[in-house]
Amino acid sequence: MTKLKKFFLRLALLFVACLTLASAPVTSAQAAPAFKVLAFYNGTYDAAHISFVKEANQWFPKTASQNNFSYTATNNWNQLNSLQPSQYQVVLFLDDLPQTSAQRAGFERYMRAGGAWFGFHVAAFTTNPSSWDWYHNKFLGTGSFKSNTWGPTTSTLKVENRPHVSTTRLPATFTSSVSEWYAWNSDLRKNPDIRILASVDPVSFPLGTDPNQSWYSGYYPILWTNNKYKMLYANFGHNKMNYETNQPLSSTFGSEVQNRFVIDGLLWLGGAKTS
Repeated sequence: MTKLKKFFLRLALLFVACLTLASAPVTSAQAAPAFKVLAFYNGTYDAAHISFVKEANQWFPKTASQNNFSYTATNNWNQLNSLQPSQYQVVLFLDDLPQTSAQRAGFERYMRAGGAWFGFHVAAFTTNPSSWDWYHNKFLGTGSFKSNTWGPTTSTLKVENRPHVSTTRLPATFTSSVSEWYAWNSDLRKNPDIRILASVDPVSFPLGTDPNQSWYSGYYPILWTNNKYKMLYANFGHNKMNYETNQPLSSTFGSEVQNRFVIDGLLWLGGAKTS
């Protein structure tokens, strides 16, 4: 075979190979995400909350790529004004809550239309629940902020009300990541719409390092859902900080067991299969 014939033969084989690659099916890595997450944050108040936001915006994209969903973070809360579940199937509140009437009305419409929500720590904080009655009294069921622990510590959490998709991979009790913990005026156990998923195990008492801001007894829900909506709330989301150097001393996503709740909860909210 002449050199010229060999050249044209190789060229033909290369052409066939290119056609084969072009017609090959899309691999799973290239598949569209099962659902989309839109996370809202402010990142301007309290170094511990800012630290959590920075950590979340690093951890969630990695988790998204591993679990086939997309993650977008924004500090433009006005996107809530006209948000539809068809655009983003899950909304996260990392370190705040909507402030304007348009944002609040938009979020309520989004949830009533079938959207899903995951809120952390300060997303539930208020001393004036009547300023947004639906959110604080009906949706979250918490009413007003009552007290908090200080300084930030881990807690032993007791899983309740099995089975729920978000807690199926959790043991009966587990050690949380470090956080400041909130208590509320409303007793969630008396609310028929609220399903408490985990609470502080009494073995945690005293909870806190400041004797004047520690819990010594009582019932404190940490994780819960509202049966009328597709939602989850987690009391954690406050890293321990060295405020003088602005350095974080803990990681909210440092507990592998707690992360199972976050991941499985997100997959449930997004309508995807859990691990």
